[in-house]
Amino acid sequence: MGTRTSDISEFYVVGINYKKTDASIRGQFAISEEQYAQLLTLAPSHHLSEFFILSTCNRTEIYGFADNARQLAGLLCSATEGGYEEFLEMAYVKRGTDAVEHLFLVGAGIDSQILGDYEIVGQIKQAVKFARDHQFIGAFLERLVNYVLQSSKSVKNQTELSGGTVSVSFAAIQYIRERFTDLNDKHILLIGTGKIGRNTCRNMVDYLGTANITLMNRTEARAAGLAAEMGVKSAPLDQLAVQSENADIILVATNAEHPTLLCSHLAGSGEKLVIDLSIPCNVEKSAAGLPGVTLVNVDELSKIKDETLQKREAEVPKARVIIAEHIAEFMDWYAMRKHVPVLKAVKIKLKELHTSPLYIRLAGEAIPVTDETDEQIQRVINGMATRMRQYNQGGCHYIQAINEYIGS
Repeated sequence: MGTRTSDISEFYVVGINYKKTDASIRGQFAISEEQYAQLLTLAPSHHLSEFFILSTCNRTEIYGFADNARQLAGLLCSATEGGYEEFLEMAYVKRGTDAVEHLFLVGAGIDSQILGDYEIVGQIKQAVKFARDHQFIGAFLERLVNYVLQSSKSVKNQTELSGGTVSVSFAAIQYIRERFTDLNDKHILLIGTGKIGRNTCRNMVDYLGTANITLMNRTEARAAGLAAEMGVKSAPLDQLAVQSENADIILVATNAEHPTLLCSHLAGSGEKLVIDLSIPCNVEKSAAGLPGVTLVNVDELSKIKDETLQKREAEVPKARVIIAEHIAEFMDWYAMRKHVPVLKAVKIKLKELHTSPLYIRLAGEAIPVTDETDEQIQRVINGMATRMRQYNQGGCHYIQAINEYIGS
């Protein structure tokens, strides 16, 4: 697939998020696992060799090395329902250190639709693992993501930015709680038992105090397993029409490319609250016009403001200080990495110098290369590396390294 130098000036993030696009538009650019695999196959033809794609309910972003941002956007949009030009009109582009900082903010939950939503960490890990498994993660991205995850962990442990229980799945629980004072006679149907579905199920059992829940999933055994674990019921997906008709509250967390819950499943079956946690939306849009049906998506859930979120907002300045420290550490690593070829070349030259006629004359005799010699050379290289990091004078440090070695 080819390689490219990891010059930070060629590192970009191109994406759309909840700030400028609603759920229906984001759905046109959401990337499923199948589409991700397709893009990894297409990447070499776009001359891309190091990148990953982050697609969640509130963003679709591609991070990577390219000649320009359009190169990355072109690859991304080759597998999306939405078009390339439409994407560029709405997209933000960040380059170099700005792109690095953006990933740190995303990883900490500062850029999340619900401030401090920690589910993003798992989504970043999964996105990078998928790219890594297909050899699209090089040393730069590997180290960058590691620093981002360390920073996110420090923010979580040292601040209350993710304190309390607020996420998209929990926001759905709050929404239900605000609209139903008594759930004893209400039947709840949850379609989809992936990560968001599992979290939603746990939150319903823990915070709504009801077990009158039926789980459905494309893989029936997965729904049955979670149902047994949580003490609720499950049903096969071919019973969707019957279960939808009987349910008072329906939550959809399937993240399929096309709607799972159709207008025909809901028509004429009375009052229902339907919460769509999926991007792209997995409830047929026309269902919102049915008598008695209230349809809510992730954008509406994110508008919930409570005491927990207010406390989180007060923690943002502390989080930014921690993030800045981790960014500085990463940039130190990057600065050192730029000098690796020079340091390796100097190390080779010092070993050659050790056996050169000039050095032998200065030393008075031929001295074999030993472990002690290697240690001595490494000390000189370490000193050179430190000076190169502090002062941008590579040639001067090369000469100084030779002088130090000869004089030692």
